Amino acid sequence: MTGVYDYRLVILSVLVAMFASYTALDLAGRVHWSTGQRAWIWLSGGAFAMGTGIWSMHFIGMLAFRLPIAMAYNEWITGLSWLLAVGVSSIALYIVSRPENTGWNLSLGAALMGIGICSMHYTGMAAMQMSPPIDYDPMLFIASVVIAIAASMAALQMAMYLRKRQSSAVILAKLGSAFIMGLAIAGMHYTGMAAAQFAPGSICVAAVGGVAANNSMLASLIAVGTVGVSIITLVISAYDAQLATQSVRQAQALRITNEQLRSIALYDVLTGLPNRLLLNDRLEQAMVRANRNQNSCAVMFVDLDGFKGVNDTHGHFIGDELLKSVAGRLTKCLRKSDTVARAGGDEFIIVADGIGKGGDLADIGAKVIDEISRVFHISGNELNVTCSVGISVYPEDGNHLEELMLRADMAMYQVKNGGRNGYRFYEPAMQTAPSPS
Repeated sequence: MTGVYDYRLVILSVLVAMFASYTALDLAGRVHWSTGQRAWIWLSGGAFAMGTGIWSMHFIGMLAFRLPIAMAYNEWITGLSWLLAVGVSSIALYIVSRPENTGWNLSLGAALMGIGICSMHYTGMAAMQMSPPIDYDPMLFIASVVIAIAASMAALQMAMYLRKRQSSAVILAKLGSAFIMGLAIAGMHYTGMAAAQFAPGSICVAAVGGVAANNSMLASLIAVGTVGVSIITLVISAYDAQLATQSVRQAQALRITNEQLRSIALYDVLTGLPNRLLLNDRLEQAMVRANRNQNSCAVMFVDLDGFKGVNDTHGHFIGDELLKSVAGRLTKCLRKSDTVARAGGDEFIIVADGIGKGGDLADIGAKVIDEISRVFHISGNELNVTCSVGISVYPEDGNHLEELMLRADMAMYQVKNGGRNGYRFYEPAMQTAPSPS
């Protein structure tokens, strides 16, 4: 017995397959980017929409086929074929939701999908309940399975490639991929249909009490329903993508705001150097490392000489620019392990990490004096300032942050009293020395 096709329904089935393929590619991205409960919601809803689309293509293709006998389909077996389509879709979406997939995983997934699609197709054919049963051409049957697996592999690879990309070019790529996938799915279906051989005198048992399928109306209703489900899915997907984008932007804005607040809290606004709060933390860490490594760290209190005269003569703008330049020079002349901070006004504090009171500290002090004493060229002005540096060493000069700061300050004032533009280490005798007026 030979059947014929209603080619209008054949074309409709291919279009439905292409539309379902586009929906599947879009869902791949949504499932991939979703996490937690939302990922499972998208996986479930996506499997429903995608499976319904694949099944609709199959069922419309079945309706396009006409035999010269009354035809219908058993509702329960037809429903089982739909469940198989949804199950296959869930496997596909689960695979593309994984961050990475090996070639073995993709191959196994493609094999499961291909076998699942074939199972859906041949289960749907069984819903006709032909007597005698449908016979299948072995070569065409094998060809349909091979096409299904190959189409599944291609679909997975395209979905994996497109899931992480968002642009107008990607939309065109999805359309092209959906066109190819739709043809591949339809090719598998109609190869499977060509494999079916109906014996002369066959009857369709399901035609008695089954779902009538002898007109184009049912195919049109299924197509409209499937397209409707797909459109709703795509709209929800687009809305969810927009919400996700907004969430990412809000998270980025919050991160930037937090970084700005942290910068305000821990860094000097004018120079960008650490402020006293961050300096205290760095000094505490340096003291801990000194204890662990059994060496020393030092505090160097740097006060500019002649800065007030620059402010009075050239104004606060030039004074601020000078402070920025001083900060830059101090940063360049120190080691990466050291910290320079602005204490306020024209005062800077250096934490020299992992160092003793010997020649290394003297070298650093001399280098600081030399750097600051060089002429500053700011806004067409040649400015000359020097600095006085006081040095205290942990643990020799104190075991606490406040002690080290205070004693470095005392040493700095001794430099001021002695003519400025130099450095001195703290000595116990400085406890009774008067501060400069």
